[in-house]
Amino acid sequence: MWQELRPLGRNSATGGYRRYAWTGADADCRAWFKAQAEARGLAYELDRNGNQWAWLGATGHQDVAPGEAVVTGSHLDSVPDGGAFDGPLGVVSSFAALDELRRRGADPAKPLAIVNFGDEEGARFGLACVGSRLTAGALTPEAAHELRDADGISLPQAMERAGYDPDAIGPDPERLATIGAFVELHVEQGRALDLSGDPVGVASAIWPHGRWRFDFHGEANHAGTTRLEDRRDPMLSYAATVLAAREQARLAGALATFGKISVEPNGVNAIPSLVRGWLDSRAADQDTLDTVVHGIEQAAAERAARDGVDLTVVRESFTPVVEFAHALRDELGSILGKTAERPVPVLGTGAGHDAGILSGTVPTAMLFVRNPTGVSHSPAEAAEEDDCTAGVLALADVLEGLACR
Repeated sequence: MWQELRPLGRNSATGGYRRYAWTGADADCRAWFKAQAEARGLAYELDRNGNQWAWLGATGHQDVAPGEAVVTGSHLDSVPDGGAFDGPLGVVSSFAALDELRRRGADPAKPLAIVNFGDEEGARFGLACVGSRLTAGALTPEAAHELRDADGISLPQAMERAGYDPDAIGPDPERLATIGAFVELHVEQGRALDLSGDPVGVASAIWPHGRWRFDFHGEANHAGTTRLEDRRDPMLSYAATVLAAREQARLAGALATFGKISVEPNGVNAIPSLVRGWLDSRAADQDTLDTVVHGIEQAAAERAARDGVDLTVVRESFTPVVEFAHALRDELGSILGKTAERPVPVLGTGAGHDAGILSGTVPTAMLFVRNPTGVSHSPAEAAEEDDCTAGVLALADVLEGLACR
């Protein structure tokens, strides 16, 4: 499975992946998922938001009683030039875990499903977890229809070009009502497991996090004739804000990153008229996050005033702290503890996931697989084969414990 999936959407120049929502690479990944489902005799289902489902013990969600289904899976899309494991490891491991259950002769008493949520990374339209947000009602169809990529193509246009009906998108409460437990396996995006020496861990919570757009409006002018004293240069304001973000995050023990920038008119010999930067900030608790973002906004405003630059700040997305269902988390620990030599570690994460979006509606949990470098959202992202196998076996144990007689 891994070898079949590996070349899809891979950029030969960078070695990273460009699996963006509703593109050709995305279509290839979706075809792969459907083929894996059909090869195992699973009932394939495409929901109204473009998420893919593969069912064992049901022909679709309409056959499942409320709270009966045990669901696992993740996503197949990527950030720009992302790694091979973020998302796909969870989907591949889900199919492999099902294969392991069959090898064991396990007898599921509940319907099992594997899901591929669409557009989790938000690389194309700027909003993460679009597929799960729509399903959970955390994103309205009206707001989704306003999303546009860098080329001005709207989400409805992209879906239509890919052969999907954008008018069908929206909340799917009947489907979610069937889920009694959702368990997402994911490569760890940090080094906690590497430092503890454990191949697999259980998630405790997802830090609150959000994305803010900072627009610095200055005055375009000639780079070679305009005196420094006469400039209204928004790049200076932006640069000072980037440094302020690092300092605010350092002082608070939080995270703040300006990782995307847009400049107009974007000429080498022109002072910019507009610099637009996107802030990603995360912290262990809401108060700390609020303090960090407020500090960054204040520093940006003070510097912009000094430079004669106008500033607007827009919060584009936000996810509050996610405490995974304690009962389900503890059950995972109990299941895995039966065969482990020591207690399975429980750890938090600053990364967002579909499991976090669904947590407000259904019981959710996560398993993490060790990442020896801690690098993620990069071609250097890695996981050892033995650890990936340990993740598959752990997921199989969990599914057997939750769904089988």
